[in-house]
Amino acid sequence: MSRSLKKGPFVDVKLLKKVLNSRPASAGVINTWARRSQISPEMVGFKLGVHNGKQHIEVLITEEMVGHRLGEFSPTKRFVRHGGKMQKEMEQKKQQAEIASAQAAKAAPAAKK
Repeated sequence: MSRSLKKGPFVDVKLLKKVLNSRPASAGVINTWARRSQISPEMVGFKLGVHNGKQHIEVLITEEMVGHRLGEFSPTKRFVRHGGKMQKEMEQKKQQAEIASAQAAKAAPAAKK
């Protein structure tokens, strides 16, 4: 559900002050925990370190990001993979096929000579 138009977009006050008091080129990385803040046009060009619960993920703000939330660009969960015996077998077959195609590609130029 979107925020009320009369309230306007939410931007953390501390973060906005940090952005307005510095220049994009000389600011470096501005660390923030305000994942719920919306990206405003004033933030374009800055590098923000958005906290994901463990560390700060460096995000370069571009014009396409305006209106989105900072948390969208700093994932909090890491997908490992779906496991199981079948999955491992499929990966091994794929790896063997890649190795075979690489060897065939090496052998093809040698055969032309």
